[in-house]
Amino acid sequence: MNLNEVLEKYTPVIGLEIHAQLNTKSKAYSTDVNEFGAIPNTNVSPTSLGHPGTLPVFNGTTLQYAVRLGLACKSKITREMHFDRKNYFYADMPKGYQITQDKTPICTGGGILIKGDNGEERSIELTRIHMEEDSGKSIHDMDPFDTLIDLNRAGVPLVEIVTEPVLKSAKEAYNYLSEVRKLVRYLGICDGNMEEGSMRCDVNISIMPKGTTEFGQRVEIKNMNSIRNVAKAIEFEIIRHAGLIEKGDKIEQETRNYDAGTNSTIGMRLKEDAHDYRYFPEPDLTKLVVTDDYIEQIKASMPPLPNDLFKKYVNELKLSEYDAYNLTDDKGIALYFEELITNTNNYKSAANWMMGSIKSYLNQNALTIEDFPIKAIKIAELIKIIDNGDINNSIATQKLFPLLIENPDLSPLKIAKENNWITQNDSNELESIILAIFKANPEEADRFKNGDKKLTGFFMGKIMKETKGAADPKTTAQLINKVINNI
Repeated sequence: MNLNEVLEKYTPVIGLEIHAQLNTKSKAYSTDVNEFGAIPNTNVSPTSLGHPGTLPVFNGTTLQYAVRLGLACKSKITREMHFDRKNYFYADMPKGYQITQDKTPICTGGGILIKGDNGEERSIELTRIHMEEDSGKSIHDMDPFDTLIDLNRAGVPLVEIVTEPVLKSAKEAYNYLSEVRKLVRYLGICDGNMEEGSMRCDVNISIMPKGTTEFGQRVEIKNMNSIRNVAKAIEFEIIRHAGLIEKGDKIEQETRNYDAGTNSTIGMRLKEDAHDYRYFPEPDLTKLVVTDDYIEQIKASMPPLPNDLFKKYVNELKLSEYDAYNLTDDKGIALYFEELITNTNNYKSAANWMMGSIKSYLNQNALTIEDFPIKAIKIAELIKIIDNGDINNSIATQKLFPLLIENPDLSPLKIAKENNWITQNDSNELESIILAIFKANPEEADRFKNGDKKLTGFFMGKIMKETKGAADPKTTAQLINKVINNI
């Protein structure tokens, strides 16, 4: 069965668990440095290695970041909570347990808005957001005989974002993951680099016959670090489940791994139930109390959020959804645009400059907007002199903009004046230039007068060359027709 055939008979039931590493300076319960790419097993200490007699010390920034995320998702913030030990043994978990939150997660409820399968806006409900620490990293592909262990990641603070089983397709999962990555970047709590493992995703998936309400047997796909691979793994599992059901085979409650090379999932182990982890309160950490004042302080420091900006651009600035999406896809671009529109009310022109010349320059030079040399107010000045008719758009984009990049402190108007780019609107002077060009090209002028309108571009090019691009195109087009009729 292909995917479309399966979806005619079965309804997917999908829930996601996203682990987002928090970009704190130190780890969750120790002073070890929290950074990616260090020499293996160097960002460790007796505490993160689980040596006897060591005690955890809670990193307060973890709480701040978790509350920030909860507020952005409109979740309920838990006011009193404790930490728990989740017991299991892997070689990359030095203590033999993970410090997490079981019974009292920092956030409950809330949701994240996405575009559904039909383009409609819908909220993906969250079950919980809780704080925990990461495990180390097992490396299986560097030695043919042994698994290598890097414990630099052990103890790095995480938030785990758990949805209700409400996602309906691989496309919705893709959109949801994209929104979460965008959100944590806007909040400044995680860089969202899935390829580096700072954001990873587990998928819980089952299918049920259409028209029924009882969920099928759930399977978990672990630790995927690509949004595209999450979507592919979901589609594969939907087809695999349907195939087993059609044959009358049993779907095991298991944990599977996605292999991007073969675009398939592979069984790893039977899935553990919660009681297998023997949760109990962490005895070495006291309970945590979150006050109203603390929450209000964090609210006051919240940055603008992507969905709020999207609605502002569409509803208030009257930009298209396409423009709004592109402007809010990257936090840096959005903040630059926000500064730009405080200095100009030509919002469409501002959006065009952001998505045109500015993004093109950034892409060509492999830069981010933070590295862009021109301040937003200078782009606003550039837009103003175009709107005032001082220069035309062609001069602005092709000549003035590159010079402004080289001289970002100069006034755009000053650059235009020094280079004689101010638009020539003197009709008498333009008429004289056009007449001289017609006389210098008599054969083309005669054909043009007799109706060969293809020559409009020929004469426009000559005029622009003569005026160094300073002639106003609209005025020039009108004068060309006036002059030719008087010859």
